[in-house]
Amino acid sequence: MKKKKRRIHSGAKARKNRRLVILSGIVAVLASAFVLGMILFVIFGMDKGNDEDAEDVALFEASFAEPVEDLYESEYISPDTIRAIVDGGKSVADELSKRPATVEMNADTRSSFATISECHIVDGGKVQIDVTSEGIPKSDDKYYYLFEETTYQDAIPEGAEPLSKIYKDDETSFTINLNKGDASSKLFSKFTVAVKLGGEYVSISHAKYITNPGACASYNYSGMKHTSIKGILPDPLRIGELTDLGVSYCAYNIPLSHILTTSGGIAYSYGGVTYHFNKGAIDTYDYLFKRLNSMGIDVAAIVLNDASTSAYPDLTHPDARGASSAPYRMFNGATDGGVKACAAVGSFLAGRYSGSGHGNVSMWIIANEVNARKEYNYMPYVDVNTYTTAFVRCFRVFYNAIKSQNAGAKVYFSIDQRWTLNSEKTGDYDAKDFLDIFASSINDYGNIDWGLAAHPYSYPNGNTAFWKATKYTNHDVSTPVISMDNLEVLTNYMQRPEMLDSSGNVRSIILSEMGYSSSSGETLQAAAFAYAYVKMEQNGYIDALMFSRQTDAGDEIAALGLALGLQTTGGHHKYIYNVFKYIDTDKRNDVISFAYDIVGKKF
Repeated sequence: MKKKKRRIHSGAKARKNRRLVILSGIVAVLASAFVLGMILFVIFGMDKGNDEDAEDVALFEASFAEPVEDLYESEYISPDTIRAIVDGGKSVADELSKRPATVEMNADTRSSFATISECHIVDGGKVQIDVTSEGIPKSDDKYYYLFEETTYQDAIPEGAEPLSKIYKDDETSFTINLNKGDASSKLFSKFTVAVKLGGEYVSISHAKYITNPGACASYNYSGMKHTSIKGILPDPLRIGELTDLGVSYCAYNIPLSHILTTSGGIAYSYGGVTYHFNKGAIDTYDYLFKRLNSMGIDVAAIVLNDASTSAYPDLTHPDARGASSAPYRMFNGATDGGVKACAAVGSFLAGRYSGSGHGNVSMWIIANEVNARKEYNYMPYVDVNTYTTAFVRCFRVFYNAIKSQNAGAKVYFSIDQRWTLNSEKTGDYDAKDFLDIFASSINDYGNIDWGLAAHPYSYPNGNTAFWKATKYTNHDVSTPVISMDNLEVLTNYMQRPEMLDSSGNVRSIILSEMGYSSSSGETLQAAAFAYAYVKMEQNGYIDALMFSRQTDAGDEIAALGLALGLQTTGGHHKYIYNVFKYIDTDKRNDVISFAYDIVGKKF
């Protein structure tokens, strides 16, 4: 095949071709420069109102309104080349037309103009903070700024510098390093978005915490599979009986005074500080939890603050370090030292008992009956909002610390049976008031999957025949007390939208203490338990029951006249022992039928 020869021009024709090539090149460069200029304008230009934005778009589109063919002679310049440049310019114009409106903020809208929709750990070691807004706020420049606040701060700290900045948009994200375990860890911080106004940083969002701390965990132990909700507060001297009793769960106290030491022992560095744990005490817990697990029993560990306020001041809220008759005190989420100490305790315990070979704990309960300020969670009397906020802050620290070690763990707090009893008269708080404020605060700062550990004792505690009418219980949300007679009030309340977990489900609810005294007779005690257990199963929202207790406690008998155990201090099995043993077996009807006449109905 004969190759076609290229036509070569000379003279005037060649000069004309060169001029057209140069002209097309100039057009291409100018068009490209204009497209680039518009992109840079969008990124770096100062904020404008909507009218000015519209003018920019119109001018930009007008520059491409004339037919491009007028710029060249079609037989010498490729139309595709120039057309591609023009199409690119029009794409920029289209994007400009979609640009969110610039909005002038006022004092009423400023603090909540932007929303942190997610604050999540991603890729194990990064934190992604997603921000949305209705339009772009007018400010000094083109940036959103990300600030960090501690759990005890309620505003951007004076003189603080932003962690990061990003171009403003109605949907955007910050990404920062988590730094888990370091002094600069963000695991226990909350974040807020700010803009510059008049040269000052001004927050335009509600602060949010990381809500998925389990994403950086090394373990994922969530417990064994059980067919029964039956559990107990065990007698450590009679652990062997638990197999005979067939329990699925045990609750066990971990008072800080037992596990902390000022030096030596097990050194644990966390957040840039080294803490020390009593090796003998920890070895005992290791043995106990491993043994319980080997018997098919899951553990609920109750972390209690009875640490010496002189030896370990950081663990206790600054206001709660004075003289008190209460055995336990408010944990400290109010200072940097307190946050670090609580985080270290939670991280150490969860890391040790989540699959590292020392036994496993699937449920953690922070403090005891937290609405009972005077008796079990001491802090000088303040209004219920201030008190609850103090607890929410330390609870969030424990939650993130525990979940960052074991993603499968459940973390609870406990309330007593005084629902709306106006407990302020006695220096305590109603459980409902505390629960409402707790849930609201958690939701405001980022919903997490906390659980509720209720103690539906009768009121007074010695009222074993809980089914009998009393002024303290009714079946409405206004009831003064929630006992086993009206447990459905609590579980119905926990089904309200504001009480649901982060997935929209009813939270885990356990009864970490529930029991009846044999002081009025062993058969009455046994009948009360039988009726209560059946009611719990029929309720359907109770994940575990911890009966109080395996063996009578001498101090409870002496102080309160309550003999709550399945057996006496001397080891004598009461009537309730076999009822408890067989109630979740095929012998149930045989062991509970005696109770029908006592309760006055078949159940």
